[in-house]
Amino acid sequence: MSTIAQAPTGATASETTVIRSWKAPIALAVFTALFAILLLAAPRAGETTFRLSSAGDPLQLPDLVVPVVLTSWVCLALMALLTLASAYFVRASGRSPLWIVIVYIVVIIWGFLTWAASGAAIPVTGLLAGSLGLAVPIIYGALGGVIGERAGVVNIAIEGQLLSGAFTAAVVASITGIPFLGLLAAMVAGVLVGAVLAAFAIKYLVEQVIVGVVLNVLVIGLTGFFYSQVLQPNAALLNTPPRFGRIAIPLLADIPVIGPVLFNQTLIVYIMYFVIAAVYIGMFHTRWGLRLRAVGEHPQAADTVGIKVNATRFWNVLLAGAIAGLGGSVFTIGNGIAFNKEMTAGAGFIALAAVIFGQWDPIKATLAALLFGFASSLQNTLSVIGSPVPSEFMLMLPYLVTIFVVAGVVGRSRPPAADGVPYIKG
Repeated sequence: MSTIAQAPTGATASETTVIRSWKAPIALAVFTALFAILLLAAPRAGETTFRLSSAGDPLQLPDLVVPVVLTSWVCLALMALLTLASAYFVRASGRSPLWIVIVYIVVIIWGFLTWAASGAAIPVTGLLAGSLGLAVPIIYGALGGVIGERAGVVNIAIEGQLLSGAFTAAVVASITGIPFLGLLAAMVAGVLVGAVLAAFAIKYLVEQVIVGVVLNVLVIGLTGFFYSQVLQPNAALLNTPPRFGRIAIPLLADIPVIGPVLFNQTLIVYIMYFVIAAVYIGMFHTRWGLRLRAVGEHPQAADTVGIKVNATRFWNVLLAGAIAGLGGSVFTIGNGIAFNKEMTAGAGFIALAAVIFGQWDPIKATLAALLFGFASSLQNTLSVIGSPVPSEFMLMLPYLVTIFVVAGVVGRSRPPAADGVPYIKG
């Protein structure tokens, strides 16, 4: 929902015209009202314990115990204030600041956790560690999506790239017994899917969304066929992948709460840290990034200064495929489990939602992916502690969060101008 403030007589449009998007404050108001209804319809008393340390941590922090009623209503009041602040900023400047959305998400999560875990203890370190683990493939997929779309190619095939990466990583690592080779094989698989997408979308000018959907179906069919006909009969040889061991970084891994979560991880997670930084720095502070963004925003202008538009798009789609394929390896060698049919379970589509929520920015897309990972981990945690929240709602939670952030709190979001538009020279 957007409104346009008209310029007064004699003023230029660029000086006074403000396009206002009311999506964010409306969405925040809706969820504030829903939370209020939850507190009124299903009040809970007692206390909730947030366990900040696990048994093996060198530095033990005391548990944080909070009263359910007081904390829930304080969170509701803060949510209402943030909603009003969002509306104020939209009215004043046309958009709601991102920090309001971030603070709102933190507050509603805190309030919901306090209400849902009344009388129980929430292992905060385990919840955060699970969130990161579930978010890793989504982050890889989102980074690949950001690169592809910044170059002007819509990548609906992230799901297929993740699945092909998971399949090839499992097979190669099982045969060789070397997880690192499985990692490289996953990247190659992602590149191959990206090459098909690039060939049809860039060279043959086929509708990019259709190509992506077809590739997803193709990869699901091929991996499902080979799983049934090849992997299952030879599971001991082809589908028993080893896993990467955890590597604790000295001193950093001993930091309370975040240390075990961020710095006692596998090689795939540490590579992810590097990829996030490399994509962000490269995209906004290097010649490669300038050319990448140029062909996605204004390919005609890029062509006039000597940039080979289609070649730039082609190679960046391959790079995006390699990153997404690397993310697919998390499902098998990252966790040390056998490949199974459609084991990515829609992670590629959630990664695509993270790209949109992150407004085609690698850091924001990473934060969005972490939010989706947190929603999935929260589902598991509340189920373990015996929360009264219905199991059907818990299964829907990650997807409800996806709808919430994409349809509601994103506000006005503009993709690259030439995203999905084929470039024909001349």
